[in-house]
Order: sequence, then C-alpha cells, then structure tokens
Amino acid sequence: MTSIFDDIRSAFSRGNNALHQLIFINVVVFAVLIILRTIMTLSGSGGMFSYLMTFLSLPSNLDLFIFRPWTLITYFFTHLEFFHILFNMLNLYWFGMLIREYLGDKRLVNLYILGGLAGGLVYLVSFNTIPYLQLRAEGSFMMGASGSVIAIMVAAATLLPNYTFNLILIGPVKIKYIALVMVLLSISGATGGNAGGNIAHLGGAILGFFYIRQLQRGSDWGRPVQAVLGLFRGMFQRRSRLKVAYKNPNRPFSGGSSAPMSGVSSTGSTPSQLEIDAILDKISVSGYESLTKEEKQKLFKASQK
Repeated sequence: MTSIFDDIRSAFSRGNNALHQLIFINVVVFAVLIILRTIMTLSGSGGMFSYLMTFLSLPSNLDLFIFRPWTLITYFFTHLEFFHILFNMLNLYWFGMLIREYLGDKRLVNLYILGGLAGGLVYLVSFNTIPYLQLRAEGSFMMGASGSVIAIMVAAATLLPNYTFNLILIGPVKIKYIALVMVLLSISGATGGNAGGNIAHLGGAILGFFYIRQLQRGSDWGRPVQAVLGLFRGMFQRRSRLKVAYKNPNRPFSGGSSAPMSGVSSTGSTPSQLEIDAILDKISVSGYESLTKEEKQKLFKASQK
C-alpha cells in the first residue's frame, strides 16, 4: 500500500508529467467508482449509487445543473464502462503525446479542460434548445472524457495535419483523416442513442480547432485555465523559507546587484511569441520535419513556459 501512495506522490511531484497525471486521475476515479458500485449493488444499495452518480455526471436539466454546477468539470473525469475509458485514454495518450511534445504540458491541460467545458456547454445548450433533443432530455446525464479527448485529437490534427499514425490492419494514416472520421461519426451519432455524447464531441472538436488557430495568431485561450490552476497550486503548496548561504563569510551579501554572472550568455533567452507563431505556421504548412535545429530548440524552450 505504501508503494501505491509513493507512486501517486511521484506522479504528481514530477514536472512535465501532465499527460500521465490526466490519465492517472481518470483511471483512479474509474476504479473507485467500479469498486463502490459493486459493493453498493451487492449490498442492495444500487439505487443509492445511481443517485450518487447524479452528483458527478452532467445533467441536461438546467434547474438541476444550477444546484450542481461542479458537474460541468467532474463529468469529464468520470467513466463507468471499461471500453469507454479504454478508448478515451488510448486516444488521449496517442494524441496527447503530440500536443505535449510540440506545445508543452500546460497547453495539453488547457485543451483537456477547455474541450471538456466546451463539450458540456454545447450539450446543455443543445438539449435545452433543439426540439429533437428536448424530447429526449428527461433524466439525461452525460459522463466521460470524450469531449476533452476529441478536442486534443482535432488540435493535434490542426497543428500537424500530415503527421502519420500506423494503424493496425490499415497501415499509415495521416491524423487529419483520423480526426475527420471522428467528427463525421459524431455528427452521424447526434440523432442516435448516444446523442448527448456525440453533441459533446462536436463541442470539443470545435474548441480544439479554434484553440490552435488562435494560438497560431498569438492568443492562448488557456491562460485563464492556468491562472485558476496556479491559484489552487498556491493554496495547497507550502511556501519554503528563503535561505542564503555564503561561500565566503568575510564577503557581505549584496541583494541589490543585478549584474549577470560571468560566463552566462543571454542568448538562451525564451523566444518571442512572434518567433513561435512563425514556427507553428511553418509546421502547419510543411510539417515538423521541415524545422531547422534552431527552430526545434526554440519550440522546445517555449513549451517549457
């Protein structure tokens, strides 16, 4: 048991680990809910478990949502079906690796959260304005990370349209076609049994596309997300006391000196937003392979911001 908690602590203490953290949160929530459902069902409290899930799933009923606004976030970390979470986490890993490599961990988190929010809002609006869906809104709830995941898929396809995945039994396929198929399947399923989930897919897909387009124009829609996350991190992290060590006790410390240390070059500074925008535009047109070594280094530095 100690080893499990150590693994958890290690997963969240390391930097540049957002992809694994997102997958880990989803898997842990899934495992806890499955265990809880089994225990409560066997003990004759299955109805109570269903009621509990209404506090985690996103309701289509606006009156109920007003009293449970947190479900707009909890729903995209909640799964109850094995194949649902399996396919979501596989797609999150494959496409999330691309976003993480080219844009960094922070923008991966931005896409996941904004995609989930967009999917949830489109779901709420659609089930309360479209007549066909209004007739099916009674008792409708939505859960799953599909909106977040398809936002990441479409974002990766928008950023790197000609990047190729080798699919089993099919062979090499450009990710722009994979994303297109997913969007078309979501459109075709918007009138089916899982209308709510497919509607959320479309909301996430739209968000993923425009997130990258705006990023290429120099505007990062994820800054408010990082501001909120930074606030929460600040609340839960302990502030360490500043300690100053003197190598030479006979030499007083001067805190006002701003002169650079000898031997340190200023050429390694973080590239400007204009440089990054130009690099992203080049990737969109010619692919990542067309970048020079210097451009790749600049993109890597920017992803660490």
